[in-house]
Amino acid sequence: MSGPNGDPNISSDDGIINDDDDFGEEEYASINNMLDQINSYLDDLEERNDALNGKLHELLESNRQARLDFRAQLTAGDAAEVAVELV
Repeated sequence: MSGPNGDPNISSDDGIINDDDDFGEEEYASINNMLDQINSYLDDLEERNDALNGKLHELLESNRQARLDFRAQLTAGDAAEVAVELV
């Protein structure tokens, strides 16, 4: 029988692979609780990231609109100067 990495003649009966663990129910409950807390923190972080991403998109759209307005004012001002020069 081949071993876990394809090594020939290695089995769990040889004592190399030991699946026995010394964890009791308290340790598993503690680990499970820690994983739940980590999951909760990650969910909170994801919500904050989504909120920041939304605010960034709003800021970028506002900035784009301000640039368009400023460009329109400059174009209108240039047109007015040309009209004055023609008169």
